[in-house]
Amino acid sequence: MIQIDADQGEGGGQAVRIALTLSAVRGVPVELRGIRARRKTPGLQAQHLTAVTALARICGAETSGAVLGSQELRFAPGLIRPGTYHVDIGTAGSIALVLQAILLPLALAGGPSRVTLTGGTHVPWSPPADYLRDVLFPHLDRIGIQARVEIGRWGFYPRGGGRVTVDLAGNAGLTPAALVRRSGRVSIRGVAAVAGLPRGVAERLRSRSVERLAGAG
Repeated sequence: MIQIDADQGEGGGQAVRIALTLSAVRGVPVELRGIRARRKTPGLQAQHLTAVTALARICGAETSGAVLGSQELRFAPGLIRPGTYHVDIGTAGSIALVLQAILLPLALAGGPSRVTLTGGTHVPWSPPADYLRDVLFPHLDRIGIQARVEIGRWGFYPRGGGRVTVDLAGNAGLTPAALVRRSGRVSIRGVAAVAGLPRGVAERLRSRSVERLAGAG
């Protein structure tokens, strides 16, 4: 049992996600204390708890302390099981952050998996679902993780209700990728979107962005 002080450094939910991911991959049990202890709402919140329970299901882990608001957690993993999973955060909690905890174990599993996640796709302090599809997953492919993400429905904070489906080939053979040099033509593209606001707001955002980029050459 590896004991981890989750209050070190930034002290957020990232410590929980990384610890549990590596615990599942290495098959080593962990005990975390001081989870989000310095935050306004300390302990496990909905999206953190969802990551814990989803990963526990995927690798048949035994857990204690996996309840809302808990600052202590024990996680003893079993074997990672590829398959079809549905993960419902139940709030506008970040789909991208929950995916951080389960993606690597399923990528290394002995077969393909499909995961459907519902919750927030565009929420504060986390990567939007478009970033997963257009930036992260193409880079994962370069290091040997074959995965595809489909955004079925956007879910903005605080309402949530977004849906994302991720297909993973499994049996990933990880290899390093060199990212220090850029090859080919440089291009910039983006999406301007709004929820519950007039379309004109997004159009003004797009126009102003294009002006600023043109001004920067």
